[in-house]
Amino acid sequence: MSAHAANHDYHLVDPSPWPIVGSIGAFLLAVGAVAYMTAGGLFAEGPLAFFYGDGVEGDARGTSMGMMIGFAIVIWTMFGWWGDMIKESNAGLHTPVVDLGMRYGMILFIASEVMFFVAWFWSFFEYAIFHEVRLDPGMAMFPPTGVETFDPWHIPLMNTLVLLLSGTTVTWAHHALQHDDRKGAKLGLLVTVILGVCFTALQGVEYAEAGFEFALADGGNIYGSTFYMATGFHGAHVIIGTIFLFICLLRLQFGGMSAKKHFGLEAAAWYWHFVDVVWLFLFSFVYVIYQG
Repeated sequence: MSAHAANHDYHLVDPSPWPIVGSIGAFLLAVGAVAYMTAGGLFAEGPLAFFYGDGVEGDARGTSMGMMIGFAIVIWTMFGWWGDMIKESNAGLHTPVVDLGMRYGMILFIASEVMFFVAWFWSFFEYAIFHEVRLDPGMAMFPPTGVETFDPWHIPLMNTLVLLLSGTTVTWAHHALQHDDRKGAKLGLLVTVILGVCFTALQGVEYAEAGFEFALADGGNIYGSTFYMATGFHGAHVIIGTIFLFICLLRLQFGGMSAKKHFGLEAAAWYWHFVDVVWLFLFSFVYVIYQG
């Protein structure tokens, strides 16, 4: 937040520690995740073994210490950096030009997320359509014989209805705030957050009842791997979106945002609608078409 007078519409931020701190956290998180999945790899011995070495004896995975430290730094960076942005907005430093730039940034972020899920859908369809070429010439069907898939008209359908309903409640919250109805906005956000928690809980029940595993070492197969990667990452995005909306609810509760300035809620709503659309594709193709 610069104290110098500006003759332009752009906000030139003061030097901030968050870019370098976030980079260090992301690096430690990435290296720690690889070490965790490969039982330490290059760091299985030596001074870094405590953070990246072998985990529990007999377990193929390494320790999660390094990964957890990186994750904690990333979370700290998020709170600090986004907290500074809220302070800048409250100080009137987010001009219309700055606001437009943040909108472009959120649009590009969601576009990158679209391509992220395209990769998982591509992987699923690659093996679903060309399983005889990619896997086994004798494989006559996908999912492979013996895989007990989920009934799409049970928990998956319930989760579909939950997310569709949550899409309407977050839109209600947004429109209420646009008309300066803070009570309606808070109620709409509260219902949306509750629905997000319900989705995550139902997905947890679904995973607990799954009749197939993720890893080959645990008796799984390619169907389990592609299923859990696609639905699991979507579930992670639901959790992130729920936290995003909960933060917006807290800001509203403590007097933040207004009818004319509430990009944080708009960005959260865009993200939530994106999560809804991804689930509709997952439900249609992964659960219904390839239900076995």
